[in-house]
Amino acid sequence: MNVAVCVKQIPDPTAPQSLHPETKTLVREGKLVLDDSDSYGVEMALQLVDAAGEGEVTLVSMAPNGETSGLRQALAMGAAGAVLVSDPTLAGSDALVTAKVLAAVLKRSMPDLIIAATESTDGYTGTLPVQLAELLGLPAVTFAKHVEVDGSTVKVQRQTEAGYDEVVCPLPAVVTVTAGVVEPRYPSFKGIMAARSKPLEELTVADLGFDAGQVGPGGSRQEVVSVEAAESRKAGEVVVDEGDAHQRVIAYLEQIKVL
Repeated sequence: MNVAVCVKQIPDPTAPQSLHPETKTLVREGKLVLDDSDSYGVEMALQLVDAAGEGEVTLVSMAPNGETSGLRQALAMGAAGAVLVSDPTLAGSDALVTAKVLAAVLKRSMPDLIIAATESTDGYTGTLPVQLAELLGLPAVTFAKHVEVDGSTVKVQRQTEAGYDEVVCPLPAVVTVTAGVVEPRYPSFKGIMAARSKPLEELTVADLGFDAGQVGPGGSRQEVVSVEAAESRKAGEVVVDEGDAHQRVIAYLEQIKVL
C-alpha cells in the first residue's frame, strides 16, 4: 500500500512573523518547520502502511528556496521519501494554484491513498484538500478521527458536531485527518540520521508542465487586499456588589441578548 501525505513547511510559529509589504503574504524565509497539523497525517500514513504489511509513505510539499528542514522532520518519523516543488514563480500562489501543483506531482504516480491535514496552521483556509480531490477526480472524506483500510476501501469515522459519521469509500481517495486521529511519534536518533540519506526529489514548475503565468499571483484567483491589526481587548466592567449586583448582571445579560 502506497500512501502520499501532503505536508506544509511553515515559518516557526514561536518566532515573530511578518508580511510582505506589497503582496501582504506571509514572509517565508530561512528555516521552515513541519506544520504540527501535518505530523498527524504522517503518523496515520505510517500506521496504515505498517498494518498493510507492505508499501511506503511519500511526502509531497511546496516550499520556497529549496527548503527541506520540515520534510526532514517527517522523513525522520519514518516516511520513505519526499517530493518538493520549489520555484521562485510560486511565490504568492493561492490555495487553488497550490492544489494544482500538488495534483500534478501526485498524477505522476497515483498512490492508493492521499492524506492531508484538515487545514494548515498558517493559512487556515481548509480548502486545499478538497480542491486536490476534485482536480484528481477522487472522493474526499474530511475530518477523519479514525481511519482503516480494508482491501480496496477506506473506512473513516468522520467527526461531526454531534459525534461522528461512519463513511466507506473506494480507493484511491483523499482523506483529511484531525489533530486527535493518532499520537505522532518522536523521531529517534536513528531516524534522524537515516533521514539525511532518504530520497528527496526537487521539481520546478516547468518540470510539471506549468509556465510562470499559471502560478503565483498571475495564476491565482485570490488576492489579499488589506490587513488590519486585531482590535485590542477592551477592559471589562467591574461590578461592586452593593446588594444589587445580581440585578446589574441580569440587566447586562439582557442588554447583550444573552437572556
